[in-house]
Amino acid sequence: MNSKIETLSTVKLQHSDDLYKIVDSLNRTLKEENLMFGLALDEEDNEKAIFTIYRT
Repeated sequence: MNSKIETLSTVKLQHSDDLYKIVDSLNRTLKEENLMFGLALDEEDNEKAIFTIYRT
C-alpha cells in the first residue's frame, strides 16, 4: 500500500480551547473526500496554533 500525504494549506492562528472541535468535525465529515485536518500548538508561541489541511 503506497500512501502519500500532501500538505494543501497551513495557517497560524490564535489558539482557542475549542479549535480541536472544529478539526474533529472536519475530519469526521470530510475523511471520505480524502482530506485530513491537523492542529498543533506553535512550538515558539503557545498562544498560537497551527492548522493544517492534508490530502491523503
